[in-house]
Amino acid sequence: MRIVIAGGTGLVGKALTESLRADGHDLFILTRNQINGYQKGITYVKWLSREADPASQIEAVDVIINLAGESINSGRWSDERKDSIVNSRISATNEVVSIIKHLKQKPTLLINASGIGFYGTSTVDTFTEATEKAGNDFLAQTVEKWEAATLEARELGVRTVFARFGVILDKKDGALPRIALPYHLFAGGTVGSGDQWISWIHIKDVVHGLRHVMDSTDLSGPVNFCAPEAVTMKSFGKTLGSVLNRPHWIPAPSFALQLLLGEMSMLVLEGQRVIPEKLLKSGFSFTFPTLREALHNIYS
Repeated sequence: MRIVIAGGTGLVGKALTESLRADGHDLFILTRNQINGYQKGITYVKWLSREADPASQIEAVDVIINLAGESINSGRWSDERKDSIVNSRISATNEVVSIIKHLKQKPTLLINASGIGFYGTSTVDTFTEATEKAGNDFLAQTVEKWEAATLEARELGVRTVFARFGVILDKKDGALPRIALPYHLFAGGTVGSGDQWISWIHIKDVVHGLRHVMDSTDLSGPVNFCAPEAVTMKSFGKTLGSVLNRPHWIPAPSFALQLLLGEMSMLVLEGQRVIPEKLLKSGFSFTFPTLREALHNIYS
């Protein structure tokens, strides 16, 4: 297939690009940087600038995958930063929809990144894709706006999927290295109350899941990308300590993290239990369905 990826240099983008390129697909990476056209089986296409005309360079593509957006966990959430988080997602998605509108031959599928933050936080509720009402916090409202920006693509007849990612586990990138650091220093322990849920997924299952969506023509709308086994933060820490052969004993109290991180502390102090109902019902098989299996693979 001919596949366009926006946000191809991030955690998911790099892993997905490697997988698709290995199978011989023609890839087009949308980038703000000036990279010379064709490199190692990938065509780089400039976008999000006045002189760029990406639609003229990606005719007859089958799939567009939009993973672009500023990281939510790389700095304290000031008002300015929150605006940047939202605007980076909306502007990238609007540009993707604009590209689709200008293509004579529309792609059959748009996969737009999203997040399980849509559901808000809870220690008692379980969420599936059937949960239609967004939460009330910053992340939930961000995701709701992000997904709404794709609706015009669906009106153009393009099958549209919102890939609602949970916490993606990777050894070198994302949240896991930060969570694991105290354990490597023999200082790991329960974060906050420990009762908050963490809905996680191995990076390899993210890639396999995205490719499953590409092949499953009946999947559309929100699709949860998280393992079937959500765990509490206390259980996550104990399992991580066990896999790393490190103690789980020094707690990180909620008030200290709130002072350190401000509103961003919700990323570790609050969570939601999410079930990947659509992936499971569509026949997707997780390579790493349990946390212990996932962490053993990552740290083996």
